[in-house]
Amino acid sequence: MRGSMGSADLNLDAQLAPVPEQVAESGRPGPEARARLRGLVDANLGFVWRSLRRLGVRESEIGDAAQQIFLIIAGKLSLIGANAERAFLFQTALRVAANARRTHRRRREVGEDELLTLPEAAPGPEDTADQVRRRRLLDQVLDTMALETRAVFVLAEIEELTMAEIAAMMKTPAGTVASRLRRAREQFREGGRLLRQEGRI
Repeated sequence: MRGSMGSADLNLDAQLAPVPEQVAESGRPGPEARARLRGLVDANLGFVWRSLRRLGVRESEIGDAAQQIFLIIAGKLSLIGANAERAFLFQTALRVAANARRTHRRRREVGEDELLTLPEAAPGPEDTADQVRRRRLLDQVLDTMALETRAVFVLAEIEELTMAEIAAMMKTPAGTVASRLRRAREQFREGGRLLRQEGRI
């Protein structure tokens, strides 16, 4: 169920391209660290982009959020083991997404949403109108879930990770992961049922 990123990611990749150079200017990492960071960006850009989107970050804010994640990683690169990189990326994405969602809620509460909303990126060439519609309906159902429940659902159903992989990535006991996934699937089924009742699917 892994999704392709489409044309929006070309823009995101362009925004992230300067990240190793920005880190280099800080005077901390040397060439090896910059090469490792570049490799992390190249290998995990799609994963980070999908995670942010499915964790509820608005389309117009994903580029900035992804860049923030990789800059955080850059500052802690020496502390992250080679086998822990993706877990650290997802944990950071979870925190960044939570902050972005809180900011969005505050803006909406004070009536600034219309002024601050940017148009969503245009669909990529492989995106049909039906794919875009289904994606938006999926996002609506995901929006009914608590963030940690949503995160487990995203990793299991979209990233297709095993329970053990999710537990390791989220640093959460396997039993808790299983409970959250069970709850997420129930909510997803209920959300689909309501959408069918409304004639939207």
